[in-house]
Amino acid sequence: MQKDHSLLKEHYQFTKDDEALLLQMRPQMESFADEFLDGFYEFIWKFGKTADFLRDEAVISRHRGKIRQWYLDLFGGTYDIFYFMKLLKVGEIHVRLGLPTHYVNAAFNYVRVFTLDRIRQENKDDESLTKKLNAMEKILDINLDVLTSAYREEEMSRFLSLSRTEKTLLGLLKKVSGYFNYVLAGALLVVASFAVGLFGYDVYLLFFSQIQVEKGILTILGSLLILWAAIELIHQEMNHLRGGSFALEAFITLAIAALIRKILIFSLSPAKSMDVLLYGLLVLCLSISYWLIVQKMKPSKGQ
Repeated sequence: MQKDHSLLKEHYQFTKDDEALLLQMRPQMESFADEFLDGFYEFIWKFGKTADFLRDEAVISRHRGKIRQWYLDLFGGTYDIFYFMKLLKVGEIHVRLGLPTHYVNAAFNYVRVFTLDRIRQENKDDESLTKKLNAMEKILDINLDVLTSAYREEEMSRFLSLSRTEKTLLGLLKKVSGYFNYVLAGALLVVASFAVGLFGYDVYLLFFSQIQVEKGILTILGSLLILWAAIELIHQEMNHLRGGSFALEAFITLAIAALIRKILIFSLSPAKSMDVLLYGLLVLCLSISYWLIVQKMKPSKGQ
């Protein structure tokens, strides 16, 4: 670790002059500690799932004290092996807690904006302002590098623990999964095309057949509902191909749309009352499932 931390500072061109500049700014930046903490927690609560990691006042208070110390250590002037070991330990704790690395990166964006803004504010007439800003940028990048290295090491250790056969199988499954995602996207395009055709066919029946106007309009509305759901499903699959999560709720929406179309058509026929009731129950069950999924995905409200 001693060699690694020296190389890290060398790679970021973090010099003794940078250390001295950060130490020089400590009295200024320490006066902003409370403001920094208030803004920091206001920022991370917007993540939605922060409450999953900061569950009660005792944990929040302890965490606040550690964040305050970390903030002050940025301007401590001493960045030795013990400083880096402490950062690495923090990163390992994040990994054990299951804190997404995205939250760490986003939080650092707040830290960067806050600190650079206050440095400019306090040193606007200082000839060394640019050097101070550069020193701040370097120490933040170094901190982020060390903290996220714990995630990289965890991923690497998991991968290295796999046997050769498991690694080969994992790679094969990733390729196959990617191909099937493209097949699914193509199939959704076909479904959307058929939905357009269904809409056109329903319009044709309304104007060129003996179908009742009321039934024809309801049928067209049902077809439009299916078309809308199919388009939404395509959008969700596009997000999935870009790396987003699989949108199960979009499939449920399409199923609900198809059932509603049936209900609209059958509602005009008294003989279909039992069918309407059954379809209605299915829509209710699917709607409850949709609501549960959306509630699970909805960001939790902090405090």
